[in-house]
Amino acid sequence: MKFKFKFNPNKKRYREDLVQGPIYDTYENYDESKPSIDYAVLPEREKETAPILETRGVGIDFGGLTAVDEFTITVGPTEIAGIIGPNGAGKTTIFNLLTKVYQPTRGTFFFDGQDTRGLNTTKMSELGVARTFQNIRLFDKLTVEENVKAAMHREINYGLLSGLIHGPKYRRQEKEAHEKALQLLSIFDMQDMANYRAGSLPYGAQRRLEIVRALATEPKLLLLDEPAAGMNPSETAELMNNIRKIRDTFRIAIILIEHDMSLVMNVCEDIAVLNFGRVIAKGTPKEIQSNPAVIEAYLGKKKEAK
Repeated sequence: MKFKFKFNPNKKRYREDLVQGPIYDTYENYDESKPSIDYAVLPEREKETAPILETRGVGIDFGGLTAVDEFTITVGPTEIAGIIGPNGAGKTTIFNLLTKVYQPTRGTFFFDGQDTRGLNTTKMSELGVARTFQNIRLFDKLTVEENVKAAMHREINYGLLSGLIHGPKYRRQEKEAHEKALQLLSIFDMQDMANYRAGSLPYGAQRRLEIVRALATEPKLLLLDEPAAGMNPSETAELMNNIRKIRDTFRIAIILIEHDMSLVMNVCEDIAVLNFGRVIAKGTPKEIQSNPAVIEAYLGKKKEAK
């Protein structure tokens, strides 16, 4: 059965008609260019709220290789979602698609109700998508605070002359940026490291700084690519608490790619599992843990005894 969905642009809410089946205004007026919604992968508290992200049949080919195919998920505006899968499954490629580092070969995705076809990386950042990277990408020779302030470039617009003479606008905006940077660093208790050179920080602290820098862009959706990589168990436990804290404080959605299953299962509300570029399962952590397709993808198919 093909589901159709109704979207009310005035209230930004979706409705499911349980008697007639999900509808989009009327069946005849269904428009594939507008967002739909997959109720199966939204937390209960957000089922009546327009999603921040909806991907629809997104795929990308590199030559004759299909890296991602038919990637379809829905993420609520304050949801913590996870994307997991074996190495080479296409997880980071999906983040590159969502940030428009790569343009999809087919399909599209909607961000905050807007079709993103034709948009570039800069525009996605302006719309409110921020990310961290699997391989840390900090400005090593800048200070911790300077790294955070570098992400505030849209807010700092005092101009060359004001910057040269340190005019009133320059002083005001620099003071505001300094205060904001320290406030963001305090999330990870890093405010005392503000004047340290970023490249001198321990690995775990560099990971945390990347998250702070991403938050400085004031995103609506934060993409975390293996945020716990290189962290010890106590740092990972602290990260888990901080991911929830970030969601609750900033009221944003978070999608994370992670191999630490303890972190994923304890912090994510819904999970999509990739294998060879395709989603093989979606659901809650409990559902994913007992899904036969997921178990096979990670552990291999058990051979039957002869």
